[in-house]
Amino acid sequence: MINPKEILRLRKAQSEMQKQLEQIFATEEKRGFRVVVRGDRKIESIEIDGEEQKDLKEIINSAMKEVNKRAEKQLRGQLGDLGFPGM
Repeated sequence: MINPKEILRLRKAQSEMQKQLEQIFATEEKRGFRVVVRGDRKIESIEIDGEEQKDLKEIINSAMKEVNKRAEKQLRGQLGDLGFPGM
């Protein structure tokens, strides 16, 4: 049986991990391009020849969000097929 207190504890731990991932950054630069990515795999910034590319950042983040949503839906279906309840 599922313990509600355990679920609450796991959700809190997940939230803390998410906050920690948002504080990790990696920066790559090459030939006038500069990209900063966070640990939660979101683009923090994109620059081309020193100019910030906000629209490009937003469209990439939007596409990543959509593909993650689709992948999660597919994974939930597969886990449900394997007999994992609530997935």
